[in-house]
Amino acid sequence: MGYRQLTQEQRYQISALRVAGKSQRQIATILGCHSSTVCRELRRNATAGGYQAALAQQRSDQRRRQANKAHKRASSLIDWVSRLIRKRWSPDQIAGLMARLGQLRVSRQWIYDLILRDRANGGKLWTYGRHSRRRRAQRDMAKRAGLGKIPNRTGIEHRPAEIDQRLEVGHWEGDTVLHGHKQSGIVTLVERRSGYLLAGRLARVTADLTTNAIIRLMTPIRGAVSTLTLDNGSEFADHQRMAKALSMATYFCDPYCSGQRGTNENTNGLIRQYYPKGTDFSAVSQRALNRVVDEINNRPRKRLGYRTPAEVFWGEYSGALPTSGAALIV
Repeated sequence: MGYRQLTQEQRYQISALRVAGKSQRQIATILGCHSSTVCRELRRNATAGGYQAALAQQRSDQRRRQANKAHKRASSLIDWVSRLIRKRWSPDQIAGLMARLGQLRVSRQWIYDLILRDRANGGKLWTYGRHSRRRRAQRDMAKRAGLGKIPNRTGIEHRPAEIDQRLEVGHWEGDTVLHGHKQSGIVTLVERRSGYLLAGRLARVTADLTTNAIIRLMTPIRGAVSTLTLDNGSEFADHQRMAKALSMATYFCDPYCSGQRGTNENTNGLIRQYYPKGTDFSAVSQRALNRVVDEINNRPRKRLGYRTPAEVFWGEYSGALPTSGAALIV
């Protein structure tokens, strides 16, 4: 049963039925509305002196007038929200941040409606959504090619169980985002607790170049690197060299079980918003990739209480290091 605004007549009925000793459910049945509508009405409009229909109608009318205040439709608000959408923030992230900061609030639905209105008028805000393109349910053949080519591989079943709880910074997941069959790509490293991202461009996807990139990315924050859980691609075959250089342990997920690196897989999905399938990463500069990484690291996340990955990572890692993720990526 959908929610509808109560009429003045219904409010007088509520007042009379309460005097008659009827419960909220009984009142809702008589009015033909949901019991939560009656509950909400009493919570919002009852006073210390009880529920009075005339006063309740006045309070309701006043709220409806305020709901149409100019700031709800102000072009500055729409422009600000639109800029965040173009940065690929989700409606949930935008609404959650506004609620966290205690500023003017808008709901997720208000933002979705804004996107729909913009699309109906020929706008492109809808194209910045994560799921604006149809997903393809196919396996990555490039990853298949790497199975069985990793010497001295340690499976994820040997990884300490406490890592699953995400209680501390220092445990990472790694993967590659590819163009074609490893023609070019980027290596992505995501910290499990904070979701903090590091990424490096690979003009060619080889074990040697991938290992060099990982060492280069992680060396400035090696104090915040304890373990790295990797995909089974052959580009990670030189894992022992990176483990020695960074004093960390490496583990490999089970074949075709990308959910064991869920944080990394989700973040790769965010990167694909900027670089869709078919992108030739040899034509993407590291500087441009840095900007994408910085945007992703500074988007609020629901699971972090609408804090950003950068806030959580740098807030919990005590090293005296730069505060910008992009500054670490060369």
